[in-house]
Amino acid sequence: MRLGVLDVGSNTVHFLVVDAHPGAAPVPAYSHKAELRLAELLDKDGAIGEAGVERLLGHVSSSLRVAEDKGVVDILPFATSAVREAANGEEVLRRVAAETGVELRVLSGQDEARLTFLAVRRWFGWSSGRLLNLDIGGGSLEIACGLDEQPDAACSLPLGAGRLTARWLPGDVADPDGLRELRRHIRAELGTVVGEISRLGPPRHAVATSKTFKQLARMTGAAPADAGPYADRRLTRTGLAAWLPRLSTMTVAERARIPGVSEGRAKQLLAGALVADAAMDLFGLAELDVCPWALREGIILRRLDAMDSPADRRRPALTP
Repeated sequence: MRLGVLDVGSNTVHFLVVDAHPGAAPVPAYSHKAELRLAELLDKDGAIGEAGVERLLGHVSSSLRVAEDKGVVDILPFATSAVREAANGEEVLRRVAAETGVELRVLSGQDEARLTFLAVRRWFGWSSGRLLNLDIGGGSLEIACGLDEQPDAACSLPLGAGRLTARWLPGDVADPDGLRELRRHIRAELGTVVGEISRLGPPRHAVATSKTFKQLARMTGAAPADAGPYADRRLTRTGLAAWLPRLSTMTVAERARIPGVSEGRAKQLLAGALVADAAMDLFGLAELDVCPWALREGIILRRLDAMDSPADRRRPALTP
């Protein structure tokens, strides 16, 4: 069957069309996305402004047209931290439903961590043993660790690259004092969950997901996107540490010229690198394998699992 996943994220609104059936890997067929950066469009009261809401409505409507054109039979719509934490999040959800007919399911941070972990487990398989996965989004950082398809620990921290950039690094070039404060803030937040994750034991396989990690890996020498999803991609802490001093003195335009870094995400790159470096340091990770599957694939896989099991066919597709 042909499924569509509508992902309203903190950076990007992405409608992904896939061909899928139970027992097989979903195959991407078409991608329709726009960088709205909702996490950066919050007003002083923490609400998504009218311009951001209108852009969101426009992209949801265009996604529905794509779904019709591409023969999509079922749409799985969800939203993450930008809508979840916006002061007017409920109002935005009601407007989207009223004006487009799409009822966005708002995932909790733990939902995000668990579903992303499911996708990573399916990609790398059981031979990976205990998996630790890190995912840096625009609004939050998700961490999950475990031996099975459901992680033994899953948590979400307000350490998204877009959120941190808007609050701590608003200028074109990072202010040294602001940079030090941000570094301390990131490590203090991570310190609240290190014990919970570490008590499970060292991971056999440490993995990273998300566009931020993909760009950091590419920046430090990993294969480009056109090498395909099966190319090995890895982020090493030594490689990242060598880049951090350079990133901290670059303008946004200079970061955008780094191979693999998109213009729309160049401003967030430094904050994402600081989060990645702190997480690898505090969890004692020398390297991270970058997984091409993440939250969207986790949601698709959960939907397929529900189709495959007669006893579970009434279970909502997005139930974690």
